[in-house]
Amino acid sequence: MVARNAASSLIGRHDHRDALCTLRARWRSASLASGWPFPSDWALAEVDEVCAAVVTGADLVEVVPALGRARAAAGAGLDETLLDLAALHAVLTSEESLVSADPDATPSKLLRATALGWADAAADQLGTREAVDAMTGMTTTCYLRTRLGEVYRDAAADDHVLILVGLDLSAVEGWTRSVAMVLVAQVLREVFPGGETVSLIGPSVAGVLARRDGRVNSRLARVRWLLARRLTVDPHLHEVGTPSVWPEMLPECHLEACELLAHLGG
Repeated sequence: MVARNAASSLIGRHDHRDALCTLRARWRSASLASGWPFPSDWALAEVDEVCAAVVTGADLVEVVPALGRARAAAGAGLDETLLDLAALHAVLTSEESLVSADPDATPSKLLRATALGWADAAADQLGTREAVDAMTGMTTTCYLRTRLGEVYRDAAADDHVLILVGLDLSAVEGWTRSVAMVLVAQVLREVFPGGETVSLIGPSVAGVLARRDGRVNSRLARVRWLLARRLTVDPHLHEVGTPSVWPEMLPECHLEACELLAHLGG
């Protein structure tokens, strides 16, 4: 409905070609303003296909998976891909010249479809699936074990902490479970943007291997606040239980740390 309304408005002011160019330019500007990190790589054939779908009133759910696949193939992460989608949604829902991309406001069905396309392409990339979970973009438990091994070899275990997030997904199933963990990944990368290892430890558990410093408590609080806010925004996630967010000190040795991960992963 949003796409059709936007299309009608555009076509009312411009012919078909001008409508496509106008939408494409506004989308690109909104995406770059929201932090799209690859300006020269933004333009894709799939972008034009999405714009054409908007202008003709077609169902965006049918075309955004191809955009997700193309973004992944071009090297864009899931966060960047979904933020770009949010920029499009912001353009479609506002006539203001300056808009702000808000992933929380983007319809969950569009997020799901785009994430599925991105995951399909990511899973096909040789080597990627060994270190990165294709759906969430978080590193795998195997990679986290490797990183922990490096920490223990450097005798730096006391300087690190695992920040853990657990969701109660017992009341939800299917895509809703995946979307919930994608949301967790987004929040963790937002709160820990400094290259920390963000990993999927189990179907409903994620963690960050972070420096143990004076920011730990404030970061824990921010993770709790952001998760609560974003789970509330999406009606499909209302059945997800209250997130558990807690710090876990590293055990004395690497073997015990690996056993801890196995326990957390269920």
